[in-house]
Amino acid sequence: MTQINNIGLFTSGGDAPGMNAAIRAVVRTATYYNLQVTGIRRGYEGMINGEIFPMDGKSVANIIQRGGTILKTARSEQFRTPEGRKIAYEQLQKHGIDALVAIGGDGTFTGARAFGAEYDIPIVGLPGTIDNDLIGTDFTIGYDTAINTVIDAVDKIRDTAESHDRVFIVEVMGRDSGLIALRTGIASGAEAIVIPETETDLNALCNRLEHGRKDKSSKIVLVAEGDNAGGAFEIGRHIKERFPHYDTRVSILGHIQRGGRPSCMDRVLASRIGVAAVEALRNGHRNEMIGIIHNELSYTPFEHAIKHNVEINPNFLKIVEILSI
Repeated sequence: MTQINNIGLFTSGGDAPGMNAAIRAVVRTATYYNLQVTGIRRGYEGMINGEIFPMDGKSVANIIQRGGTILKTARSEQFRTPEGRKIAYEQLQKHGIDALVAIGGDGTFTGARAFGAEYDIPIVGLPGTIDNDLIGTDFTIGYDTAINTVIDAVDKIRDTAESHDRVFIVEVMGRDSGLIALRTGIASGAEAIVIPETETDLNALCNRLEHGRKDKSSKIVLVAEGDNAGGAFEIGRHIKERFPHYDTRVSILGHIQRGGRPSCMDRVLASRIGVAAVEALRNGHRNEMIGIIHNELSYTPFEHAIKHNVEINPNFLKIVEILSI
């Protein structure tokens, strides 16, 4: 086992429901193994600025049900530079930190990979992102909560769409990944899904709306924000031009997808891999993301995890087409 005494813990990038459950798991597991835990506020930026403080079991009491992150999060341009990373490392040395647990997504692990290559400090990562776009885990922390938030919102939108015979273009998060739109589109009974992984054919979309069941009193189109057709407003404008008789509305769900109480699935996922993070460091793992694949722990090198070119299952799109009839 690798001799580790003090684990630095931080969250970085976009917040995701379940991050607090992961923080709790890391702190309490470290305590179980008689290790120190040092919290770092505001990610890499806080690491550079010395926003570093000791944590214990009391620090994480009553947080498992809370959304967001008690450690805060921030972007850091300075950490992208060798000079910024050198300052960060000096801060870690000053506080006696000899290992790190990073909770975040693609940008977090890109930074961790560079940091680990330059300095001899073991780092493991926990996948915390609502986009579910990392290689090396079936699900990321926050994804399940986010898609359930979207489902709840779209169900409410469907109610008003039914009442007014409207077409709603609903935009969800997913600048580079359409996984939120894909899964929620199926679950909400959307007539069509527009995602960045596939080329958007607006004429085909309009044809589907035109030739669908005539007795449908509402139609929902789910759009990932990174689609190549220009986003929900542009798609809505195209539909209005093609079908001026449709009462077409656009709804951008935005940051409500990031907030809220984490679901049971996200709490359990975060707890499992939070425990595994401390045990992985004790067993000599470094520069790896910890995830779960087929209900078993997995360890993926950062350079593979951050490629995030997750393939879209074409059967999902076929399911949407079949069930929208």
